Amino acid sequence: MTADLSPMRPTRDPRVTLDDLLEVVLNKGAVLHLDLIVAVADIPLIGVSLRAAIAGMETMLEYGMMRHWDEDTRAWAERSTARRALDLEEDENIVCRMSGGHLLTEGLYHGWRPGTVYLTDRRLVVLRDEPREILWETGLDAVTTVRLEPEETVGGEERLRLDVALADGGQERLSAREPEELHALLTEACAGRPGPALPFAFRSPAEEDPPLAEGHLWYHEPRRGGPLWRGGQGRLTGDRLVWKSPVDSRPALVLPLTDITAVRRIPEYSPAGEGGVIAVRTAAGDEVRLAADDPAAWTERLRATGSATGPAAVAGRVTG
Repeated sequence: MTADLSPMRPTRDPRVTLDDLLEVVLNKGAVLHLDLIVAVADIPLIGVSLRAAIAGMETMLEYGMMRHWDEDTRAWAERSTARRALDLEEDENIVCRMSGGHLLTEGLYHGWRPGTVYLTDRRLVVLRDEPREILWETGLDAVTTVRLEPEETVGGEERLRLDVALADGGQERLSAREPEELHALLTEACAGRPGPALPFAFRSPAEEDPPLAEGHLWYHEPRRGGPLWRGGQGRLTGDRLVWKSPVDSRPALVLPLTDITAVRRIPEYSPAGEGGVIAVRTAAGDEVRLAADDPAAWTERLRATGSATGPAAVAGRVTG
């Protein structure tokens, strides 16, 4: 299950602890091959042939194992929870559910109210679980337009928000864990309802800005106990580099290309093997480390996009 093809050797190192063993099993995984014959008086009676893969769920999903079970289990849990929380009608079905919020702009309280966003085939709802309260809802037949708009948060990070325009002239702003996914599903759900066609001509930034490179990447993620290699999906567009693990709700790395000052390959070991590490230097002086099965292609593309988007002074330093 790992990219390291060197043979494993037994060890009696007394410094190896149970924590070390668990870290290997959870982060890399282990494959067990066992052939066992049980004999009595030299007569073979029972044969056991065992082939098993043991790893953390994140590693299993990274390599495509147990993915259907994980998706089915999550979907069942979400449907069961949502049906109880929303008091759905008998023939009303849930399209999606994700964490999010509603921006309140009237009354005594102004600001974001966090909750869970539910999209059914009839309505869009923002629900708070404890104490249970519907923060905002609308029928899909009242929605006229929907678009994604960037908004800068208090911490300076840019987030996509969902602006929903209603038939009565009102406009509401929602946040969502996966705003692009909610935008696409809401557009599809409203377009499929009876009545005149609605002007859902708005495209998400991902659709307007197709990826220049996309594929499996490992990210050397900073942790309190030290950095850790994690597998996930990398996406390079004309303005940013994004990395996300299959089990995380949000990207762990969002790096604007204008912040890249240098890109180089270094001959260090990684899950992709020897020499597969890509070091990306940022304007803040930090170094982001990635690993890829095709490091040359990713390095070349990062250099090209970094040079094209950054200032001339920065572009001159984007070298290997």
